[in-house]
Amino acid sequence: MKPVHVGLLGLGTVGGGTFNVLNRNNEEITRRAGRGIRITHAAAREYDAARLPGLDAIQVCDDAFAVVDNPDIDIVVELIGGFEPARELVLKAIANGKHVVTANKALIAKHGNEIFAAAQKKGVMVAFEAAVAGGIPIIKAIREGLSANQIQWLAGIINGTGNFILTEMRDKGRDFSDVLKEAQELGYAEADPTFDVEGIDAAHKLTILASIAFGIPLQFDKVYTEGISKISREDVNYAGEFGYRIKHLGFTRRTDQGIEMRVHPTLIPERRLIANVDGVMNAVLVNADAVGPTLYYGAGAGAEPTASAVVADIIDVARTLTSDPQNRVPHLAFQPGSISDIPILAMEEVYTAYYLRMQVADKPGVMADVTRIIGDAGISIEAILQKEPAPDADKASIILLTHVVQERQMNAAIAKIEALDSIFGAVTRIRLEHLSVT
Repeated sequence: MKPVHVGLLGLGTVGGGTFNVLNRNNEEITRRAGRGIRITHAAAREYDAARLPGLDAIQVCDDAFAVVDNPDIDIVVELIGGFEPARELVLKAIANGKHVVTANKALIAKHGNEIFAAAQKKGVMVAFEAAVAGGIPIIKAIREGLSANQIQWLAGIINGTGNFILTEMRDKGRDFSDVLKEAQELGYAEADPTFDVEGIDAAHKLTILASIAFGIPLQFDKVYTEGISKISREDVNYAGEFGYRIKHLGFTRRTDQGIEMRVHPTLIPERRLIANVDGVMNAVLVNADAVGPTLYYGAGAGAEPTASAVVADIIDVARTLTSDPQNRVPHLAFQPGSISDIPILAMEEVYTAYYLRMQVADKPGVMADVTRIIGDAGISIEAILQKEPAPDADKASIILLTHVVQERQMNAAIAKIEALDSIFGAVTRIRLEHLSVT
């Protein structure tokens, strides 16, 4: 049988990893796919040939469109990243009748609806396992392994940079800014770390996970997104005193009113397995009606972990090249005509528990004023911790944990608390999820 010819766009970290994994494991991959898979062409402006043994056996150019337009290419693998020219290249490949594999979460989150519609019309596949959680096969797990289930909610640590920073802050008592600088020196964070630390990267990934979990269109613009740059080591320590750990969590849940999609710092009970995922590792906890909770853990980034997912997608495409396009696994898990435009809840409609920390005047009656406001708002307090001021200081810290309440109620209560003369500055608010499966 004729080998499947692959055109690789990008020979950077992931592109180079994909080239090496496919070449190194070619015999095993052929046995799994049932036919040979060969990278015959690649496009890259810059690459390190010394770390790509065998590169001289393929054709390399600096024109990605030449690869996409090559009639001998069966599968185009887009590993350039970003929106343009990635979007144009993917759509051109589809128009040329070629299957596409991509690791580009931003592209899928923002333009996936357009891309999948074009692929459906042309009868080709677009595979994107590597777009979420690196080498963890979470998309296949939800889309195929859990297809008998109704997904109720999922929670994910899906950005390794943020998880590394919070782990270091907890374990070593360091400040956010110091750990961020180290993360940049280690190559975990970019020179501009905004996408990682402000939650944008995680929101791209959560958009994709929510879509395949609930059969809804990709809607990145409706994800509530909050970063970790304002998390202090005091918050990390106080959370620990209550038996919680702070994680930068992507969370989506189906409710009777609609779908929650949110990324924000979250207190999680330290006894939960996902609370013990540390460093740059990723994990996704999925709760489904038939199987219950399942946890998926592994490397969320890196050359070969991500290449593992890219090559697995190439194998999947190779296996189905001759199959009926109408009977392939749908891109977003549900048949295209069955995608439901279920409402996405605004953040103020969401119900969750809260951690609140405030600086207060060290005088009688302050605690009573705060608890009265919270009680009048219909909010139940789970625990209170009051930290005495340092000698000669006139400010004390009050930390509260609440039971579950609607965000709208909490917003109103915080506004009244901050208006008190005895409160200094803004109230620190971190959401809390017990991730209970009962």
